[in-house]
Amino acid sequence: QVQLVESGGGLVQAGDSLRLSCVASGRSFSNGRMGWFRQALGKEREFVAAIRWNDNLTNYANSVKDRFTISGDNAKNTAYLQMNSLKPEDTAVYYCGAAADVPYGSSWYDPSRYAYWGQGTQVTVSS
Repeated sequence: QVQLVESGGGLVQAGDSLRLSCVASGRSFSNGRMGWFRQALGKEREFVAAIRWNDNLTNYANSVKDRFTISGDNAKNTAYLQMNSLKPEDTAVYYCGAAADVPYGSSWYDPSRYAYWGQGTQVTVSS
């Protein structure tokens, strides 16, 4: 059984930093990618960042570029999201998603391209 477990969320002030972790178990994702999405209250789930394991290529939403960094350890099926200079608009439930393979042309940004999901971790940024 595949499981993704996120941790590291919390309540912080604007300008603070947080580091989210996602540990996957049950299968290898060495040929796929892991990503972070977020969903604010009343809004759709949106792409934040992702990493493709075979070449460590990363991709970011424009809203978090230069503030957030995704990294990880492929061998440990673990991904991290370092979030700096947090803003109130970053407040959301953050979800880790994983795809076991990445077909050519597969969208980074479409949640349906990630077959496995964690339960989410709340990030709240106060002004």
